[in-house]
Amino acid sequence: MSQQTVYSADQSRTQVNKLLKNTYMLLSMTLAFSAVCAGLAMAMQIGPMLSLGLSIGGLVLLFVTLKKADSQSGIFWVFAFTGMQGASLGYILNHYAGMANGPQLIMQALGLTSLIFITLSGYAITTKKDFSFMRGFLVAGLVIVIVGSIVNIFLGSGPVFMAMNAGIALLMTGFILYDTSRIVNGGETNYIRATVSLYLDFINLFIALLNLMGIGNND
Repeated sequence: MSQQTVYSADQSRTQVNKLLKNTYMLLSMTLAFSAVCAGLAMAMQIGPMLSLGLSIGGLVLLFVTLKKADSQSGIFWVFAFTGMQGASLGYILNHYAGMANGPQLIMQALGLTSLIFITLSGYAITTKKDFSFMRGFLVAGLVIVIVGSIVNIFLGSGPVFMAMNAGIALLMTGFILYDTSRIVNGGETNYIRATVSLYLDFINLFIALLNLMGIGNND
C-alpha cells in the first residue's frame, strides 16, 4: 500500500469523523429546540387544526432546508424546520399528557426511542456496514404506510391506525441504519442533510412508539 493511499484513507476517515461530529451535535441541538417548541405549543393548548397547519408548514420548510443545505443560511432553515415540526406535536402530546399516566407514557416512549436510536446508530458507525441494499424496501414500505394512513383518515379504523404505527416504527429502525450508514460510507457528505434525515427518523419513531404504547389508554 502506497503512502498516498494511506494518506487518502486517513483523510477520508478524518472527514467522516468530522461529519459525524457535526451531524450529531446539530441533531442534539435541533431535538432540544424541538422539545422547547413542543413545550410552548403544549402550554398554548394548540388545537388539531393549528397542529395540522404547523405540520404542513414544517413540510414546506423541510424542502427549503434541503435546498439551502449547502448555503450559509442552511443552519437557520434547519432550526426553522425542526422548531415548527416540534410545535406541531403540541396537540398530540397534550392528548397523551392528559391521560392518567400520560407524562410517564411520553417519557417512556422518548426513552425507548433514544435507546433504539443510539443502539442502531452505534451499530452502523462501529461496524461500518453498508445498508444501502435496504433502500428499495424502505421506500416501498414508506409509500405503503403513507397511502394506508391517508385511507384510514376516512375509515377511522383503530386496528389499521395501530398497524400503520407499527409499520412506521419498523421502517424508522431501518431508516436509522440506512441513513447512518450513508454518512459513514460517504453516501451523504452534508451534515445539515444528514441531520434532517436522522431527525425525521427519531421524531417519527417517537410518535409511532407513543401511539403504540398509548393504545391501552387511548379511547
